[in-house]
Amino acid sequence: MDTRLFIALLNPGIALVLASAFLTLWLHQRHRLYLAVMVLAYSASAVGFLLQYFTLPVGQELTKLLSILFFTLAAICLAGAVVARYGRQVPYVALGILGLGGMIAFCWFLFVQPELTWRIYAINFAFGGISLVVAAELRTVRGNGPTEAILFVLSLLSALNFFVRTLIALKMSGPFVSYEGLHDSIYWTTALLSHALLSLLIALSLFTAAALDVLKALKAESHTDPLSGLLNRRGFEERATAMLSRSHESGLPAALVIADLDHFKAVNDTLGHAVGDQVIAAFASQLRLAAGKSGIVGRLGGEEFAVLLPASDLAAARMFAEGVRTSFPQEGSRGLPARARVTASFGVAAGEGALPALLRQADEALYQAKRNGRDSVRISYRRPQQEPVAPAGIRFA
Repeated sequence: MDTRLFIALLNPGIALVLASAFLTLWLHQRHRLYLAVMVLAYSASAVGFLLQYFTLPVGQELTKLLSILFFTLAAICLAGAVVARYGRQVPYVALGILGLGGMIAFCWFLFVQPELTWRIYAINFAFGGISLVVAAELRTVRGNGPTEAILFVLSLLSALNFFVRTLIALKMSGPFVSYEGLHDSIYWTTALLSHALLSLLIALSLFTAAALDVLKALKAESHTDPLSGLLNRRGFEERATAMLSRSHESGLPAALVIADLDHFKAVNDTLGHAVGDQVIAAFASQLRLAAGKSGIVGRLGGEEFAVLLPASDLAAARMFAEGVRTSFPQEGSRGLPARARVTASFGVAAGEGALPALLRQADEALYQAKRNGRDSVRISYRRPQQEPVAPAGIRFA
């Protein structure tokens, strides 16, 4: 195989390998639609490069037009997939205008005023504009992590490649009269090599992002209670400990509420476990709604729940608990037999102690609520234990 053919087949070969890899990822993560779009992008890129080297029976002009059409489809799909991966609204209008504008200009200099050099300028500048649109969308998320920053930089490098490299290479190679001269030029060689390098770097970044998505999903599953949709004990303790640390550093108060459904065993025994699960889910929904976005809500196990309220003192936490206590019997009893009424008891604690200390204090208050008839809120007024201060001249052993 001669060098020219090897270089010509390098990009479609790389693109097809990357398309196959993204297809494998998508088959295992069907909910991540951007992976399927990446398959389409790299597949279209492979076809575009093959049509640059092999001419179809329809003739050279129409073959080149089809090649550019596939390249444009690949560029728009790749741009849309990268933007969608990071939760940004895909700028369909901007991408469509740039892609359509590049195609119209290409057709003008292909059929109306044939000029190969201007065709190169038209399509490269359109792709450069698409790269800048991606960079603009990633600019707001580039500080979220390494993959975001890398893809932002790669988008800028891609734009520079289409703008600056094209201008310099065409200046060095001079105007082109035919595709034979184009495919032997510095411009074409640098275009193939730069595209291969950027394609690999972008794909590797997205592979890394996809792997991080999987790890994040696995961690979320290991920290989530499947029945209630809340954090499980492990997840709650991890999140609550981190929030308490931030609250203490900033000097803000925090309060902990522990809740326990009253006579829940009787609900399971008389109405069935399906009804018990329904009550658990309803109570979890009430807690989540009342806690809002700032509160951390978890199911510690069985019918016991915990809520950490940042920037809240005992009074605020008591109001929170009383609100849930009074509203839940009506909400949680929907769908239950007419005489069935489910209530909950609450224990509240606050202070600067660590999470285990707050849990113990809130649990003691909850025990008082249970002992005093249930369906009530009790508060722990215990303060965090202080280290004893020794009088002057006295040392503790």
